[in-house]
Amino acid sequence: MSGKRVTFGRIFWPSLWAALTISVIGFIIWIVVISSVVGGINADKGFSVENKTVLHMTLDGSIQEKGSSTLDFPLMKMKYKIGISEILHGLKAAKNDSKIQGVFIEINALQCGFASAKEIRDAINRFEESGKFVIAYNSGEIITHLEYYIASAANESYGFPSSTMQFLGLGAELSFFKNTLDKLDVEMQVIRGSDNDFKSAVEPFFRSNMSDSSRLQIETYIAGLWDDYKDDIAIDRKISSKELNRLAENALIQNVSDAVEYKLIDAVKYRDEVISILTKKVKPAKGEELNFMNFTKYSKKKFVQNQSLAQVDEANIAVILAEGGVSESGDGLTSDEICQLFKDARNNNSIKTVVFRINSPGGSALASDEIWREVKLTNDVKKVIVSMGDVAASGGYYIAAPAFKIFAQPNTITGSIGVFGVVPFTGKMMENKLGLTFDRASTNKHSIMTTNRKLTEDEMSLIQEGVDDIYDLFKSRVAEGRGMTKEEVGVIARGRVWTGRDAKRIGLVDELGGIVDAIKYAAKQADIKDIKTLYYPEVKEDKLEALIEQFITESDMSTSISSELPVSLMKYYEHLKSLESIQGIQMRLPYEFIIE
Repeated sequence: MSGKRVTFGRIFWPSLWAALTISVIGFIIWIVVISSVVGGINADKGFSVENKTVLHMTLDGSIQEKGSSTLDFPLMKMKYKIGISEILHGLKAAKNDSKIQGVFIEINALQCGFASAKEIRDAINRFEESGKFVIAYNSGEIITHLEYYIASAANESYGFPSSTMQFLGLGAELSFFKNTLDKLDVEMQVIRGSDNDFKSAVEPFFRSNMSDSSRLQIETYIAGLWDDYKDDIAIDRKISSKELNRLAENALIQNVSDAVEYKLIDAVKYRDEVISILTKKVKPAKGEELNFMNFTKYSKKKFVQNQSLAQVDEANIAVILAEGGVSESGDGLTSDEICQLFKDARNNNSIKTVVFRINSPGGSALASDEIWREVKLTNDVKKVIVSMGDVAASGGYYIAAPAFKIFAQPNTITGSIGVFGVVPFTGKMMENKLGLTFDRASTNKHSIMTTNRKLTEDEMSLIQEGVDDIYDLFKSRVAEGRGMTKEEVGVIARGRVWTGRDAKRIGLVDELGGIVDAIKYAAKQADIKDIKTLYYPEVKEDKLEALIEQFITESDMSTSISSELPVSLMKYYEHLKSLESIQGIQMRLPYEFIIE
């Protein structure tokens, strides 16, 4: 008996297309249904604050200038990266909210810079002025210097019994790639501004250790960071800065029990014991449990409500948030986006002044100059007040230079006024490792400037001249903006990194303070009595997100988005990834800061 053979393809492909078609139709129906439901819901439904509420703030993962959220569909969990602006606004709203009795902060695996941590500390202190309590609980395996820095601002601070806590002072460890590149037969041809001896961003490519200049600036700024760190903790914990230094110098604190003995932490407690302390403070009605509300949800809702009112009620102060490496387009701080935001603020007739929040290590010289132009044009008609975050250095300082006033935290990293270019030579690697060779034909001797052949002395001179021209322009921009001569700028430039406190001393910064201080100053100089701030990019509520939140519990709301790689490896991955986007001459900070 014979029959026609049915091939695999005749079964597989029709089945695959049928499945895809059904999936697409189902997805479209799902979107239509959800959109209909979302359109009909009240945005505030499901959000109410009861009396005697305690806000539960979880600080884990990274904290950025702008908040973000994603939905993990398989697990039906909302994952958040809470923004500094949301945290500050949430604590301000809670301070004046009669239904909020206090704040419970749990800290674990936090990632941010010291300036951001200080913004949060200051907001906690302002909240405590209301007479309401703040209790901090260090619940992680390790209590880092950064985590303790924030926790120390609370009225009471507790630690998990088996947590490790080492109070040893601050240090810096740099990675150098020269030996690795040598093994690969790759040579990095480095061109820095002629006197940019402190511009050490490129040192890892041609050195195996720090230069004397690099070591000097690192030791200077970490000493400054340590002094401010101790002084802030000393005030809240009522321990002298001298005593804190003694504890670190002698490594007297190795765990939470040691921290309790030396009064850095109030007591060793399990989480249920901390909840009991909170319950005694709040005194809920008999038979009722402590009423917690997720701080992220509360702060996001209050922030969105505030911005919705500002958009319809003629806001008078624009706050432009700029974070990340400077580039023309893509991710991070892009000239495409920031320039448009300045144009929008400039053309908004109700806006009287602009606060420009910068958290950036710099990047593209061209993109920095594009943003510089928009800041200057805006400052000519509406005063621009800069607020520096964790880092506003190199290109990050360049875009701040034309502002009317510059604010920085004492522990902000800034300066790094310098320029560099890097041209890799990969020809030897291609030949020795892969057997590739190259031949060329051209009309002129410089027609083919490629990474597969070394630059000639003439070509190096040409690039050096271009780098020096941009460095000279950088100094001119700073001189113009800061009311200095170019020679005066040259003394404090050279690519050197400064703390915010030192930057104020040498004239690169006007005032020490956070974004709240910058907004208050902006209002005062513009004669604004009733402050109405509008954040750019504009903050809008995601109706779909609001709907989903009504169907999930607080425990399903995570405040961080964890990476697939450990933090120790992620810093190398991010550094290598950033190299892909480098084109042209760079104004970039010498270091990546990992605060622990």
